[in-house]
Amino acid sequence: MTVKQLSLPELTEACLELGVPGVGLWRAPVQEYGVEATAKLLRDAGLAVTTLCRGGFFTAIDPAKRAEALADNRRAIDEAATLGTDTLVLVSGGLPAGSKDLRGARERIADALAELGPYAETHGVRLAIEPLHPMYASDRCVVSTLTQALDLAERFPAHQVGVAVDTYHIWWDDNAPAQIARAGAGGRIHTFQLADWTTPLPEGVLNGRGQIGDGAIDMREWKAYVEAAGYTGPIEVELFNDALWARDGREVLAETAARFVEHAA
Repeated sequence: MTVKQLSLPELTEACLELGVPGVGLWRAPVQEYGVEATAKLLRDAGLAVTTLCRGGFFTAIDPAKRAEALADNRRAIDEAATLGTDTLVLVSGGLPAGSKDLRGARERIADALAELGPYAETHGVRLAIEPLHPMYASDRCVVSTLTQALDLAERFPAHQVGVAVDTYHIWWDDNAPAQIARAGAGGRIHTFQLADWTTPLPEGVLNGRGQIGDGAIDMREWKAYVEAAGYTGPIEVELFNDALWARDGREVLAETAARFVEHAA
């Protein structure tokens, strides 16, 4: 997503040129290119698929909409398995229209996980609940902290459900380091993602994720927390940023790799 202006073949070529060993993929471009075709493209290039994003949006009250969401998440699990990644990242969903019941929405997430966890396990895929910054709680994700994410995940086996740790969403939370340790002790850190916090946020706030080193977050501090918790998996950089998308994608990818070395390696 950091360089969504690149086609999948262009992304693959650029990663090989820069020595980037793996990519986290989003479903829309994969579906557009073809799931099987994407899997072959990356497999032939020797690139790992670190995660697939996103599943989730479990909070609907209407039974038909809930059934539709579960069916879409099963498709997402199938796609992850085909791509060869063991992790599907979940954005859990916001409040349904007219609702103010956060607790009820979170319980519906748990209900969905109870159905999807065993299905994911049979496909060799883990579900990673990603807490999003509280500014997204109403419309995108009622899970706002690692504490809330782990309280949900720990109802299920760790090989079925864990968490995604994303600096952009948790850097403000004094409890997050302890929750990273908690997640690590339970074997529930399924992915670690980096993005910086820069202000002012853009209208709509979704595309405000800053390039590493441009904002307020100490990347090495958070990397040290996840490493101390025992995480040894891939580290992804996930930037939603209109200014970056307007630039040459290969240039952005090279810059991002250099910033990772400078600020996080």
